[in-house]
Amino acid sequence: MTKRTTKRPSKTAKRSAKARAKRSAPKRAGKASAASATLRKLALAYPGAKEEFPWGERVVKVNKKVFVFLGHDASDGFGMSVKLPKSAEMALLLPFATPTGYGLGKSGWVSVHFDAKQSPPIDLLAEWLDESYRAVAPAKLVAGLRETTPTKRS
Repeated sequence: MTKRTTKRPSKTAKRSAKARAKRSAPKRAGKASAASATLRKLALAYPGAKEEFPWGERVVKVNKKVFVFLGHDASDGFGMSVKLPKSAEMALLLPFATPTGYGLGKSGWVSVHFDAKQSPPIDLLAEWLDESYRAVAPAKLVAGLRETTPTKRS
């Protein structure tokens, strides 16, 4: 039997290879993905909000009911769907908004999508997030909220 004399890379070599790979990897975070992270953080700040991943999509629920679909993590942009019982008609006049598929649009659900380089209107989307939470959450949780949206809370 002969012994193999292949040389294994040292730990230092492995670390430097990983560092080179990170530096050469394409940057995927755009304005839309930053908006997605901000809105996710806002959604999870609501009382009783929990993140789940049914169907491979990121959703935030309250009391086992979805109040925002945040979609898949993707480098091509960001999208979300919210329930807007009061402002759906106005929202659908905007160029980036469409009725949510699967028949949810009939119930006031609105979807938006932004390309990676677009700057989504965070304040407007935060207001929609608030309206959706208030439409879906139990009355006890809604009663504990202030009238302002999470972006304006101190």
